Amino acid sequence: MTDRLAEQTIADFGRQWTAYRDSDGYYGSVEIFRDMFGPLLAPGDLAGRRVLEIGSGSGRIVRILLALGAAHVTAVEPSAAFDVLSDNLRAEAGKVTLLRRTGDQVPPRGDQDYVFSIGVLHHIPDPEPVVRAAYGALRPGGRLGVWLYGREGNRLYLALLGPLRVVTKRLPHAVLAALVRVADLALVGYVALCRFLPLPLRRYMREVIARLDGPKRRLTVYDQLNPAHAKYYTRAEAVGLLGQAGFQEIAVHHRHGYSWSVMGIRPGGGEDGRR
Repeated sequence: MTDRLAEQTIADFGRQWTAYRDSDGYYGSVEIFRDMFGPLLAPGDLAGRRVLEIGSGSGRIVRILLALGAAHVTAVEPSAAFDVLSDNLRAEAGKVTLLRRTGDQVPPRGDQDYVFSIGVLHHIPDPEPVVRAAYGALRPGGRLGVWLYGREGNRLYLALLGPLRVVTKRLPHAVLAALVRVADLALVGYVALCRFLPLPLRRYMREVIARLDGPKRRLTVYDQLNPAHAKYYTRAEAVGLLGQAGFQEIAVHHRHGYSWSVMGIRPGGGEDGRR
Protein backbone atom coordinates (compact mmCIF):
# COMPACT_ATOMS: atom_id res chain seq x y z
CA MET A 1 0.00 0.00 0.00
CA THR A 2 2.81 2.39 0.93
CA ASP A 3 4.59 1.74 -2.37
CA ARG A 4 1.44 2.32 -4.39
CA LEU A 5 0.72 5.54 -2.50
CA ALA A 6 4.28 6.75 -3.07
CA GLU A 7 4.01 5.99 -6.80
CA GLN A 8 0.70 7.84 -7.00
CA THR A 9 2.15 10.85 -5.18
CA ILE A 10 5.06 11.00 -7.62
CA ALA A 11 2.61 10.82 -10.52
CA ASP A 12 0.50 13.58 -8.94
CA PHE A 13 3.47 15.91 -8.74
CA GLY A 14 4.58 15.06 -12.24
CA ARG A 15 1.15 16.19 -13.39
CA GLN A 16 1.30 19.31 -11.21
CA TRP A 17 4.71 20.56 -12.29
CA THR A 18 4.02 19.78 -15.93
CA ALA A 19 0.91 21.97 -15.76
CA TYR A 20 2.47 24.74 -13.62
CA ARG A 21 5.91 25.17 -15.09
CA ASP A 22 7.18 28.64 -14.13
CA SER A 23 8.19 30.14 -10.79
CA ASP A 24 8.63 33.85 -11.38
CA GLY A 25 7.83 36.69 -8.99
CA TYR A 26 7.85 36.41 -5.21
CA TYR A 27 7.09 32.67 -5.45
CA GLY A 28 10.56 32.02 -6.89
CA SER A 29 12.46 34.71 -5.01
CA VAL A 30 15.37 34.62 -2.59
CA GLU A 31 13.10 36.52 -0.22
CA ILE A 32 10.57 33.70 0.09
CA PHE A 33 13.37 31.20 0.75
CA ARG A 34 14.71 33.40 3.55
CA ASP A 35 11.18 33.67 4.89
CA MET A 36 10.98 29.86 4.99
CA PHE A 37 14.13 29.35 7.03
CA GLY A 38 14.20 32.55 9.06
CA PRO A 39 16.95 32.42 11.70
CA LEU A 40 18.13 28.95 10.63
CA LEU A 41 20.16 30.41 7.73
CA ALA A 42 22.30 33.54 7.75
CA PRO A 43 23.04 35.65 4.66
CA GLY A 44 26.00 34.16 2.84
CA ASP A 45 25.68 30.66 4.37
CA LEU A 46 25.25 29.08 0.93
CA ALA A 47 27.90 31.09 -0.90
CA GLY A 48 30.39 28.76 -2.57
CA ARG A 49 28.72 25.64 -1.19
CA ARG A 50 27.79 22.35 -2.83
CA VAL A 51 24.07 21.82 -2.36
CA LEU A 52 21.68 18.97 -3.15
CA GLU A 53 17.92 19.40 -3.35
CA ILE A 54 15.51 16.47 -3.00
CA GLY A 55 12.28 16.96 -4.93
CA SER A 56 13.20 19.76 -7.32
CA GLY A 57 9.92 19.89 -9.25
CA SER A 58 10.14 22.57 -11.92
CA GLY A 59 13.40 24.03 -10.55
CA ARG A 60 12.17 26.88 -8.35
CA ILE A 61 14.39 26.15 -5.35
CA VAL A 62 17.41 25.25 -7.50
CA ARG A 63 17.35 28.73 -9.03
CA ILE A 64 17.02 30.32 -5.60
CA LEU A 65 20.00 28.32 -4.29
CA LEU A 66 22.11 29.48 -7.22
CA ALA A 67 20.99 33.08 -6.64
CA LEU A 68 22.17 32.71 -3.04
CA GLY A 69 25.65 31.85 -4.31
CA ALA A 70 25.72 28.05 -4.29
CA ALA A 71 28.70 26.84 -6.31
CA HIS A 72 26.87 23.75 -7.59
CA VAL A 73 23.40 22.28 -7.09
CA THR A 74 22.39 18.65 -7.59
CA ALA A 75 18.68 18.52 -8.36
CA VAL A 76 16.82 15.26 -7.63
CA GLU A 77 13.37 14.73 -9.17
CA PRO A 78 11.68 11.36 -9.85
CA SER A 79 8.51 12.44 -11.65
CA ALA A 80 7.51 13.30 -15.20
CA ALA A 81 8.36 16.88 -14.28
CA PHE A 82 12.02 15.98 -14.83
CA ASP A 83 11.73 17.17 -18.43
CA VAL A 84 10.31 20.50 -17.24
CA LEU A 85 13.15 20.76 -14.73
CA SER A 86 15.71 20.14 -17.48
CA ASP A 87 14.17 22.78 -19.74
CA ASN A 88 13.88 25.37 -16.98
CA LEU A 89 17.50 24.94 -15.89
CA ARG A 90 19.07 24.79 -19.33
CA ALA A 91 20.73 28.19 -18.89
CA GLU A 92 22.29 27.06 -15.59
CA ALA A 93 23.51 23.69 -16.91
CA GLY A 94 27.13 24.35 -15.96
CA LYS A 95 26.24 24.70 -12.27
CA VAL A 96 23.58 22.00 -12.01
CA THR A 97 23.55 18.21 -12.02
CA LEU A 98 20.16 16.58 -12.66
CA LEU A 99 19.27 13.16 -11.25
CA ARG A 100 16.01 11.42 -12.08
CA ARG A 101 15.50 9.24 -9.04
CA THR A 102 13.63 9.16 -5.74
CA GLY A 103 15.06 10.76 -2.62
CA ASP A 104 16.04 7.47 -1.01
CA GLN A 105 18.28 6.80 -4.04
CA VAL A 106 20.48 9.88 -3.51
CA PRO A 107 24.14 8.83 -3.89
CA PRO A 108 25.83 8.46 -0.43
CA ARG A 109 28.95 10.36 -1.51
CA GLY A 110 29.38 12.39 1.66
CA ASP A 111 30.48 15.48 -0.25
CA GLN A 112 27.56 17.92 0.01
CA ASP A 113 27.64 20.98 2.25
CA TYR A 114 23.84 21.28 2.37
CA VAL A 115 20.85 19.16 1.45
CA PHE A 116 17.41 20.76 1.22
CA SER A 117 13.98 19.21 0.84
CA ILE A 118 11.24 21.81 0.76
CA GLY A 119 7.60 20.83 0.76
CA VAL A 120 8.45 17.24 -0.15
CA LEU A 121 8.89 14.98 2.89
CA HIS A 122 5.33 15.54 4.11
CA HIS A 123 4.13 14.00 0.83
CA ILE A 124 6.24 10.83 1.20
CA PRO A 125 4.44 8.03 3.09
CA ASP A 126 7.72 6.77 4.57
CA PRO A 127 10.22 9.65 4.61
CA GLU A 128 12.82 8.06 6.90
CA PRO A 129 14.84 6.41 4.07
CA VAL A 130 14.99 9.79 2.32
CA VAL A 131 16.32 11.52 5.43
CA ARG A 132 18.92 8.76 5.89
CA ALA A 133 19.95 9.19 2.24
CA ALA A 134 20.36 12.93 2.83
CA TYR A 135 22.60 12.11 5.80
CA GLY A 136 24.76 9.91 3.57
CA ALA A 137 25.03 12.61 0.91
CA LEU A 138 26.37 15.18 3.39
CA ARG A 139 29.93 15.52 4.53
CA PRO A 140 30.63 15.68 8.27
CA GLY A 141 29.41 19.07 9.43
CA GLY A 142 27.02 19.35 6.50
CA ARG A 143 23.43 20.43 7.12
CA LEU A 144 19.99 19.19 6.13
CA GLY A 145 17.21 21.78 5.88
CA VAL A 146 13.58 20.73 5.44
CA TRP A 147 10.27 22.56 5.32
CA LEU A 148 7.18 20.67 6.49
CA TYR A 149 3.48 21.30 6.91
CA GLY A 150 2.74 21.88 10.59
CA ARG A 151 -0.13 20.48 12.63
CA GLU A 152 0.08 23.21 15.23
CA GLY A 153 -1.73 26.32 14.00
CA ASN A 154 -3.66 24.37 11.34
CA ARG A 155 -6.31 22.43 13.24
CA LEU A 156 -9.32 24.37 11.93
CA TYR A 157 -7.85 24.42 8.42
CA LEU A 158 -7.30 20.66 8.51
CA ALA A 159 -10.84 20.05 9.73
CA LEU A 160 -12.05 21.75 6.54
CA LEU A 161 -9.35 20.48 4.17
CA GLY A 162 -9.48 16.80 5.13
CA PRO A 163 -12.99 16.03 3.83
CA LEU A 164 -12.37 18.15 0.73
CA ARG A 165 -9.19 16.29 -0.16
CA VAL A 166 -11.01 12.97 -0.08
CA VAL A 167 -12.65 14.17 -3.29
CA THR A 168 -10.10 16.50 -4.91
CA LYS A 169 -7.12 14.11 -4.86
CA ARG A 170 -9.13 11.81 -7.14
CA LEU A 171 -10.15 14.44 -9.69
CA PRO A 172 -8.69 14.69 -13.22
CA HIS A 173 -6.37 17.63 -13.70
CA ALA A 174 -8.78 19.69 -15.83
CA VAL A 175 -11.59 19.35 -13.28
CA LEU A 176 -9.32 20.12 -10.35
CA ALA A 177 -7.80 23.14 -12.13
CA ALA A 178 -11.31 24.52 -12.74
CA LEU A 179 -12.22 23.98 -9.09
CA VAL A 180 -9.02 25.74 -8.05
CA ARG A 181 -10.06 28.85 -10.00
CA VAL A 182 -13.29 28.98 -8.01
CA ALA A 183 -11.44 28.41 -4.72
CA ASP A 184 -9.01 31.17 -5.65
CA LEU A 185 -11.85 33.70 -5.71
CA ALA A 186 -12.69 32.75 -2.13
CA LEU A 187 -9.02 32.94 -1.19
CA VAL A 188 -8.70 36.49 -2.53
CA GLY A 189 -11.67 37.50 -0.40
CA TYR A 190 -10.19 35.79 2.66
CA VAL A 191 -6.85 37.56 2.20
CA ALA A 192 -8.71 40.89 2.01
CA LEU A 193 -10.54 40.13 5.27
CA CYS A 194 -7.23 39.22 6.94
CA ARG A 195 -6.15 42.84 6.56
CA PHE A 196 -8.75 43.83 9.12
CA LEU A 197 -9.73 40.75 11.13
CA PRO A 198 -7.66 38.32 13.28
CA LEU A 199 -8.62 35.29 11.20
CA PRO A 200 -6.80 31.90 11.21
CA LEU A 201 -3.52 31.94 9.24
CA ARG A 202 -3.72 35.74 9.09
CA ARG A 203 0.02 36.32 9.12
CA TYR A 204 0.66 33.77 6.37
CA MET A 205 -2.13 35.25 4.25
CA ARG A 206 -0.85 38.80 4.61
CA GLU A 207 2.88 38.14 4.33
CA VAL A 208 2.98 35.32 1.76
CA ILE A 209 -0.28 34.67 -0.12
CA ALA A 210 -1.00 38.37 -0.63
CA ARG A 211 2.35 38.72 -2.40
CA LEU A 212 1.68 36.00 -4.97
CA ASP A 213 0.22 36.76 -8.40
CA GLY A 214 -2.89 34.91 -9.59
CA PRO A 215 -1.18 31.89 -11.22
CA LYS A 216 1.04 31.27 -8.18
CA ARG A 217 -1.90 31.67 -5.83
CA ARG A 218 -3.80 29.05 -7.80
CA LEU A 219 -0.74 26.80 -7.85
CA THR A 220 -0.62 27.06 -4.04
CA VAL A 221 -4.27 26.00 -3.82
CA TYR A 222 -3.73 23.17 -6.33
CA ASP A 223 -0.74 22.00 -4.29
CA GLN A 224 -2.99 21.58 -1.25
CA LEU A 225 -5.74 19.68 -3.06
CA ASN A 226 -3.79 17.49 -5.50
CA PRO A 227 -1.33 15.08 -3.79
CA ALA A 228 -2.42 11.59 -2.83
CA HIS A 229 -0.63 11.86 0.53
CA ALA A 230 0.01 14.78 2.87
CA LYS A 231 1.11 14.64 6.52
CA TYR A 232 0.97 17.60 8.89
CA TYR A 233 3.79 17.32 11.42
CA THR A 234 3.84 18.25 15.07
CA ARG A 235 6.99 19.98 16.27
CA ALA A 236 8.12 16.79 18.03
CA GLU A 237 7.58 14.71 14.90
CA ALA A 238 9.50 17.21 12.77
CA VAL A 239 12.48 17.15 15.13
CA GLY A 240 12.30 13.37 15.48
CA LEU A 241 12.39 12.89 11.72
CA LEU A 242 15.93 14.29 11.62
CA GLY A 243 17.02 13.01 15.00
CA GLN A 244 16.24 9.38 14.15
CA ALA A 245 18.58 9.60 11.15
CA GLY A 246 21.49 10.76 13.31
CA PHE A 247 21.34 14.53 12.83
CA GLN A 248 22.39 16.66 15.79
CA GLU A 249 21.98 20.28 16.93
CA ILE A 250 18.50 20.29 15.40
CA ALA A 251 16.99 23.77 15.21
CA VAL A 252 13.37 24.62 14.43
CA HIS A 253 11.60 27.68 13.04
CA HIS A 254 7.78 27.90 13.30
CA ARG A 255 7.13 29.75 10.05
CA HIS A 256 4.16 32.10 10.39
CA GLY A 257 2.73 29.80 13.05
CA TYR A 258 1.61 27.15 10.55
CA SER A 259 4.63 25.17 9.29
CA TRP A 260 8.00 23.88 10.47
CA SER A 261 11.42 24.63 9.03
CA VAL A 262 13.98 22.28 10.55
CA MET A 263 17.76 22.13 10.20
CA GLY A 264 20.14 19.51 11.54
CA ILE A 265 23.87 18.85 11.28
CA ARG A 266 25.63 15.63 10.36
CA PRO A 267 28.14 15.35 13.23
CA GLY A 268 31.88 15.44 12.73
CA GLY A 269 32.64 18.80 11.07
CA GLY A 270 34.04 22.10 12.28
CA GLU A 271 32.09 24.87 14.00
CA ASP A 272 30.86 26.45 10.77
CA GLY A 273 30.30 23.15 8.97
CA ARG A 274 33.53 23.43 6.95
CA ARG A 275 36.35 20.97 7.07
